[in-house]
Amino acid sequence: MTCQEPQPPRSALLPINRCNLPACVIASLEYQRHPAPLYIDSVATLYADLWAQLAQCINSHERLSCFRNYMTLKFRLPADDLPDSPLSEPQLRPKAHYNRMIRGWLFDSDSREGAVWKGWVESRFGLLTRFHKTAIAGPESEAYLQFMETRARGIHNTNALETQLDLLYSFCQIELRERYPQHRHLRLYRGSRGPMFAEQHGRAFKLFNNLSSFTLDPEEALRFGDTVLETAVPLSKIVCFDSLLPGQLQGEQEYMVLGGLFEVAHYRGITGH
Repeated sequence: MTCQEPQPPRSALLPINRCNLPACVIASLEYQRHPAPLYIDSVATLYADLWAQLAQCINSHERLSCFRNYMTLKFRLPADDLPDSPLSEPQLRPKAHYNRMIRGWLFDSDSREGAVWKGWVESRFGLLTRFHKTAIAGPESEAYLQFMETRARGIHNTNALETQLDLLYSFCQIELRERYPQHRHLRLYRGSRGPMFAEQHGRAFKLFNNLSSFTLDPEEALRFGDTVLETAVPLSKIVCFDSLLPGQLQGEQEYMVLGGLFEVAHYRGITGH
């Protein structure tokens, strides 16, 4: 009898989400091996003007400029987030916006901004937060209630902040397809502590939090764990990466990746001290 492959635990999933595939698929090993595009509900139709503008751009620099201009005008973001903007009138400054969310995540994924990101992943992809400052046993736990309170403070009095993150993810996917037209995965690394989710016949499987940071550089990954894990990350699970918005995820070759089950390997090139 052959052993069945590990499945993502139900405690890590929500029954509904706001994209084209259910959470149980997105979090699965089968999806890691054979990914399909993820589309957040209504984003393609409600913001068709943005996608049409981006389709006319001929390189990454033009696409970045187009995206930043659109976001600043659409959501009335602060003008200093658009250095080359011809706008003469200052824009209203909401308490938080997508650029600030990226900076906050980079500084501390357990911050208020980190809670907003993880809450957005729950809402859009149905992947439950399993760690924020501490392990979260489930939606009924005190740790989860504290996480939700932090998330609520993070999105209070903002200008459609989670919609901004929808557009950022969709822009990221466009850019990844342009940069890696023949690829469906990137080989990324993450420092790790704690046990594997499962091991079978010499293969190891790790259940990652609903949003986690990975890097292209295994040496960098060693700073954040006792061992370095390498894995093939579907492009469709990458939410943001270092060179998408220059100056945001700077210096660490960082990738923000949707969680779930991944088959991983211990990177043998370096070891912890």
